[in-house]
Amino acid sequence: MPFLLETRLTELGTEFVTTENFQEHVVQDSNLITGQTPASSTAVATAIIATL
Repeated sequence: MPFLLETRLTELGTEFVTTENFQEHVVQDSNLITGQTPASSTAVATAIIATL
């Protein structure tokens, strides 16, 4: 890959939010819900259910 995804997204104006490695971390912006690591799976599912 000719570029790192995080670097390219930041160049395009994306706000990139992270936490320590292997920690639960969920970010929601309207209907977009993302989790940083597999440890975030339960929290992402909970956010999806709450949004629905």
